[in-house]
Parts: sequence; C-alpha cells; structure tokens
Amino acid sequence: MKKKKNLFQKVEKWLGNRTSLFLIVVAVFIQSIFFFFISLNNVYTETYDLQRFATANTTIRSPVTIENEVETERKTREAVQQIGDRYSISEQVNNERIGYSEEIFDAVLSLNDESDKTKDKDKQVKEGESEEEAAELSTEEKIDRLRQVLSEEIVLEASADSFRALINQPREEIEKAKKLFITSVKEVMEEGVRTENLQSARVIVEDEIKYSELDPVLKDALIEFANFIVTENSFFDLEATNEARKIAASNVDPEMIKAGEIIVSEGQVITNEIYEQLQLVGLLDGERNFYPVIGLVLLLIILGSISVVEINKLAKRETMNKRVLAALLTISFIVVTLMKVVSLFSTDNNQLFYIMPIAMGALLLKLFISERLAIIMAGIYAIIGTVIFNGLIPGALNIEAGIYFFFSQLAGIIFFPQVKDRLAILKAGLGIILVNILTVLLFLFLSFEKYTLIDFFLNSAYGLVSAFLAAVLTIGLLPFFETGLGILSDTRLLQLSSPNQPLLKKLLVEAPGTYHHSVMVANISETACEAIGANGLLARVGAYYHDIGKTVRPQFFIENQLSNQNPHDRMDPKESAKIIISHPYDGVEMLKENKLPKEIIEIAKSHHGTSLLKFFYYKEKEKNPDVQEEEFRYPGPKPQSKEAAVVSICDSVEAAVRSLSEPTEEKIEEIVAAIMSDKIADGQLDESPLTLTELKVIQRTICDSLKGFFHSRIQYPNREEK
Repeated sequence: MKKKKNLFQKVEKWLGNRTSLFLIVVAVFIQSIFFFFISLNNVYTETYDLQRFATANTTIRSPVTIENEVETERKTREAVQQIGDRYSISEQVNNERIGYSEEIFDAVLSLNDESDKTKDKDKQVKEGESEEEAAELSTEEKIDRLRQVLSEEIVLEASADSFRALINQPREEIEKAKKLFITSVKEVMEEGVRTENLQSARVIVEDEIKYSELDPVLKDALIEFANFIVTENSFFDLEATNEARKIAASNVDPEMIKAGEIIVSEGQVITNEIYEQLQLVGLLDGERNFYPVIGLVLLLIILGSISVVEINKLAKRETMNKRVLAALLTISFIVVTLMKVVSLFSTDNNQLFYIMPIAMGALLLKLFISERLAIIMAGIYAIIGTVIFNGLIPGALNIEAGIYFFFSQLAGIIFFPQVKDRLAILKAGLGIILVNILTVLLFLFLSFEKYTLIDFFLNSAYGLVSAFLAAVLTIGLLPFFETGLGILSDTRLLQLSSPNQPLLKKLLVEAPGTYHHSVMVANISETACEAIGANGLLARVGAYYHDIGKTVRPQFFIENQLSNQNPHDRMDPKESAKIIISHPYDGVEMLKENKLPKEIIEIAKSHHGTSLLKFFYYKEKEKNPDVQEEEFRYPGPKPQSKEAAVVSICDSVEAAVRSLSEPTEEKIEEIVAAIMSDKIADGQLDESPLTLTELKVIQRTICDSLKGFFHSRIQYPNREEK
C-alpha cells in the first residue's frame, strides 16, 4: 500500500501543475468517443435493393459527398486539350540584336565626329603628324573603317550601300533614325518572334520605318538592317507547356455528388447513369454502408486535433491543469448531452434547436479557462450540433443550427466580461437574447418559404428561453466547478487577498517596506488591468505576493532598510546581483510550498522577466570592462499573460516614482513613459499578449493612479514658524 502511495506521489510530482501532452490527448480522445456515440445514429445509411431500368418507389438522396471520378477525368481531359503550346523569349537573343543595332549607329556617329574634328582644323598640321593623317577621310574610307570596327556578323549581313546611306546623313538625322529603329526593334522582339511570324515581325518594323519622316535613302538602309536584326527569339518551351497543362488540370473542379442531393426521385426510371451513381455512393451494397461513419470519425479526428493543439498551448502558458481539463470535459459532456436530448423532440415542423441553451458552455469556458478556448470550443460544439440536428438524414448537416449555436455562444463570450459579480452572467444573457432573435430574423429573411408572424414570435421565444436557461445553468453550475473541481475563481482570489493569509502576514512583519510597495503595485495593477479588460482581481492578488521572496533576506532591499547603511556598499556587485536576482525564485518556492494557484506563481516568477540589474552591472563594469551582461540579468521567464505583464510594469514604475523627491505630474509622466519604453525596447513584453493600444491605455491609467497617490499636499508651518 505504501509503495502504491509513493508511486502515485511520483506520478503527481512528474505531472506537477502542468498538464502533459499525453494527458491532454487522453482527455480529448475520451471527449471524441463520447461525441461519436452521441451522434452515431445520425450518420447511419440505409441501403436499397434496386435493378437497372426499374422504377424507384421512393426518393433517394446521397448519404455522402463523393467525387464522380469518371466525369471529373473527362472534364480534365477537355481542359488539357484546350491548352496550346507555350513559347519562351530568349533574352540572350534580344540583347544580342539590340546590341548590334546600337553598335552600328554608335560606330557611324563616332566616325562622323572624328571626321568633323578634322574639318575644323585650321589646315595646320600638329607637331609630329603628317598632312595625310590630318586629311579628311572619304566615304569609302569610312566604310572600310566601319568594317574594321564592327562585329563580323554585321559586316557579313550589311551591304556597303546601307553604310554609305547612313554615313552621309547629318548627326541629327542619324540620332533620330537610331531612336526610331531601336524602339521598333525592341517592341517587336519583346512580343516574341517565332519562325512562323518572322516575316510579319520584319514587316512591322519596315512599316514603322516607311511611315517615318526620314530620308528615303536612309529608310532603305534601315529596312536592310531590320531584315538582318529582327530574327527568331521565341522558342517552344516544353516545360512551360507541361506546367500550363498541369495548372489547367488542377483548376478543374471535381464533379461531386453532394450529401443530401437527390439521385433519383420517386417514380423515376433508374437509368445506367443513375444506377452507377447509386453504386458510387454505396447505396446498393448488401450490408449497411459505413462511409458516413468513417466521415464522422474523420470529423472527430479533425476537431480533436484542434482541441489538442489549443489545450496544449494553454498548458504551455501554465493556464491549464488537470482540474481545468476535467472542467472542460464536464462542460463538453453537458452541452452535447443537452443537444442530443433536445434533438430527440425536434421534427421538420418545429425548430427546437432554437431553445438549446448552448451559450452556457461558452460562458463557463470563458469564466474558468480562457476566451480563446471558449471561441474554439464554440465552433466545435456548433459543428457537432449540425450533425446531431440533421433530422437523422445520413450525410446531411443542419447548417442553420450550426450558425445559430455559434452566434449564440459568441454573443455569450462577447457580452460576458471578466468581472467579480455573478450578475454579469445575467447581463450577458440580455446580449445573448438580442443575438438569438437577430439570428432567427436572419434565417426568416433568407428563406424562400413564407413565415407567419406567429412563427416569428414562437422562434424568438425559443431564443429568449435559450438565453435565460444558459444564464441560469451557468450560475447553478458555478459552485460545482469552484468547489468540486477546485477551479481558480474570484471567490478563491478574494480569500487569498485577505491580510490574514500567513504569507501576507509574514511579508508585513518581516518586510514592511516591501509589503507597502506590494499594496501600491496591487492597486495600480488592478486599475490598469480593468482598463484593458484583463482580470484586475488576479493582478491585485498576484501583486500582493509578487515580492514574497524578499522575506528571505529583507535587509538587502532598500525599502526595508531603516538606516542609511546599505549592505551592498560593502559587497561585490556580482554577489549583490545574485541576492537581488534570487528573490523572485525564492518567492516561487514559498508560494509552491503554500500551494498557491499557478497564476499567482507565474506573476511572482516573471515580474522581472529577463531584465538587467543596471546599477550593479555598471558598477561592475567600472572595474571589469569585459563583464558579461547575462550575469546581471534575471533568468526569466518573461511575462506570459496580460496580468503578469501589467504587474511587471507597475512594479518598476512604483519603485521609480517612490524614489522621486518631488513627484510632480510632469516627472511622473516622464518616468512612466521612460520605463515602459525601456521594457518594450528590452523585449520584456514580447511574450505577453498586450497590444500597443493596450500599452497606451496602461500608461495613461498608471499615470492617473500615481498622480492620485502622490498628489501634492499643503506644507503646514512648524511651531517656530507660527
């Protein structure tokens, strides 16, 4: 017996307060099994014994959504056949041809410039030159010079007449011709020139040249150059062609037979096509068809996977433990069981799903776990509801029920803030009533069917009753979760905030300065959290305990030093830093020994994050310039929740403002802004869910609170002054 007890204690210690992934998977598996058996009879299919060309004696609908692969293949084949060949343009050919064009014109312009300089000489020969060298070149000599400097392919293709016509033109005309020619060639080549359209591409360039205002002789030369320059640059691209055909094939929508779709109507002859469709969806098997059951299993696997991922995220943030996991399972069992009970009385003539108090689950989940998980589970419950309220039609989903359930739960989450009184649940019920009635109106107006005023009032009354039952059931189940499962609630937090708690008494007696500091931080943190919609009560209680570790060595913290003697003045900065850095973790050990909630422990552990002890760091750096900054940083973790982040900010701000000799409003605002900017720049708030808008609200709220605490007072005269 003793061995079993020790084994159990080891398992408990291994699990600790964190929920292991294995435990989460097991819990979600149990939840999925429960969902499966609750909705199993909603997905069973009926099979038929039918023959080709017989007459159907009943209307038969498809129980599953399945692809008609034969029809899809035919559509894919047609789509692929419509795709033509693809060609790619060679940039190398383009650059080469444009380069040839520029080379011709640049060579001619350069040669003419050289000739012009020779003409302008005063017939005097420079020293060291002969008269032959200074003489002007003739046209034929220029052509020979061009043939020497131009590329071999240009020389072979271009005639001397073309060069002669180009050389004899004035500079302005050549530049104009260059611009026109290169522009026309670029436009044609960029469009792509294939073998079959090479001639038409050359004609396009020729037309551009013919209809220009250039000299006719120059036009002929340019046309000859165009016939040489414009060449094939677009080639068949097998890879691009295959890729285009693959894309066309992938864009073909599968030919689907949808669940609930009528395959054959009563009295209709069963043709070969209809018979094949009945066979495809599995309605002609001799045994019961299990395809919808497989579909249900796959659905539950998907929903279960989502649940595991989300719950594991909460577990990593230390907001999930075994008791909270048990609460989640209990809520899921209650919600789905209620849906099944209500669905048993639903018919095609009534809409009893409107009366389902579905918002109860969302309210409880947000109250005890988190808003994010409440939204995720709201979607899961809504999807399960579409199956349970499908009228026992295999393969059908009641989308109206799913939408109604989701909107109703979402309303409960939105209209239920984090407050301390339970009347807030009833207030949230009013918001749920409004959303339920609006959703009923939505379905009435979107429907083609005619509804009477009685239908409207009846369905609206269902929505009202649903909201009322959700609020009442939520309030009624609260004591069970708070006491039976030990979930952290506002009542528990209020108990922990009592000054009679042993740890708070210890803090008050052994570290009175720290106690006063903690009370101030608690007041500011609660106000700041409530301003951004976070849990102000949790922040207050967490602030009370965040510096409890200072009671281990209270005299080493300045707020507890009654004299002017500071023990750190006689110590090495590294030793001082170790003592200061250890106080959050000493506090964590004390809180764990006294079995305080994880949320309080997280605040105490992370309120300094990984911040730097600047005073001792720079003091050590004066002696040792090579000191490592990591030696003077808290090991973390950084704040993970809004409440922990707010306490971290308020802790630094309160201590800094307290050190001011004359805390004026301007100084308070400056120091608050500086501390928050420093925390953001240092990355201390990176892992918290606080937004920039919330940080601005926090900054403004802290300033207002501190101004109230440190307002200026009238200085009364002493007796001598009197």
